[in-house]
Amino acid sequence: MEPGAFGEALLAWYGDQGRELPWRQTRDPYRIWLSEIMLQQTGVTAVIPYYQRFLERYPTVAALAAAPIEEVVDLWAGLGYYSRARNLHATARQIVARFHGHFPATLEELQSLPGVGRSTAGAIAALAFEKRAPILDGNVRRILCRLFAWQEDPATAVAQRQLWEWADHLTPATRVHDYTQAIMDLGATVCLPRNPRCSDCPVGRFCLAQTLGLEKSLPRRRPTKAVPTEAQVVLILAWGGRILVRRRPLHGLLGGLWEFPGRALVHGQSSAQAVAAELLERGLSGRVQPVGTIRHAYSHFRVQIEIFKVQVEKFEGVAEGGDGEQWLPEQALPEMPLHGAHKKVLGLLLKKSDRSSRKETTIASQD
Repeated sequence: MEPGAFGEALLAWYGDQGRELPWRQTRDPYRIWLSEIMLQQTGVTAVIPYYQRFLERYPTVAALAAAPIEEVVDLWAGLGYYSRARNLHATARQIVARFHGHFPATLEELQSLPGVGRSTAGAIAALAFEKRAPILDGNVRRILCRLFAWQEDPATAVAQRQLWEWADHLTPATRVHDYTQAIMDLGATVCLPRNPRCSDCPVGRFCLAQTLGLEKSLPRRRPTKAVPTEAQVVLILAWGGRILVRRRPLHGLLGGLWEFPGRALVHGQSSAQAVAAELLERGLSGRVQPVGTIRHAYSHFRVQIEIFKVQVEKFEGVAEGGDGEQWLPEQALPEMPLHGAHKKVLGLLLKKSDRSSRKETTIASQD
């Protein structure tokens, strides 16, 4: 494939059809880096409000570096893949400490930053500094598999080497900023994963998959693996009009987000036994009421959570809680940065509470 003709066709299309996105009106490497990290594994529609909120709170990399990590994680809540928030904060601190508040422009230095891989570094170099650097995000990988009709597993080391070679081959020496945005847009709006809009493709004449009728079957999908399900018990501990929540450790799954107390069910253990164990370890006693069950899917496993509300009757030092725990008014819970599964727990709790409240109001009105 002649890269010049491919690039010209793509750039002409981009001039007419390119998306208007908040981070495209700048060459500020801080804003470009912020958008690139947020766009990892996350769609544009979800990212835009987070991007805007982050810039309002942290208009410069120095402001982000100075913020407490807990505050950054709380602001990130709901965007998923929470290691990105921790890497974001760590990178901001490195930019201030190592680079005196200025983003490096070389691929090697960019890749030395937490959470910045080869493709993200290439995007920052191209978009902020107009440096010729290929990218290979999910959209570009899909485009290249179709352009060159790559019919093997695209995740192997052999495939990665070949795809990077093609990405580099097609990246032009000039207008790298526009080309990088254009190929991202092509994958996001035309060369779609399941139903590619081939009739609208500006580079369809170069696409070998389209010629061979393979555009809907490429890239090859890996066989799906069985996803394990973990059974859990969650306790809504209520005392004096307040509910207990706790912050998860900063490192690890869902690090730094908030949740209700709970535990995984071990083999052979009933939910009643798990509730009793949790209460005993906390020195609690009280009335236990089942609330319901929710299910939630993560990338590699699922959880099935049985929820119980406990009206605490006795607890020495209940007002203090343990490390990272807080007793909050129930009406404050919707504003807490709970992780996804426990947002569903809260939703079910509030739904049940609303039904009970309406039932009590109806009964009272009949008296």
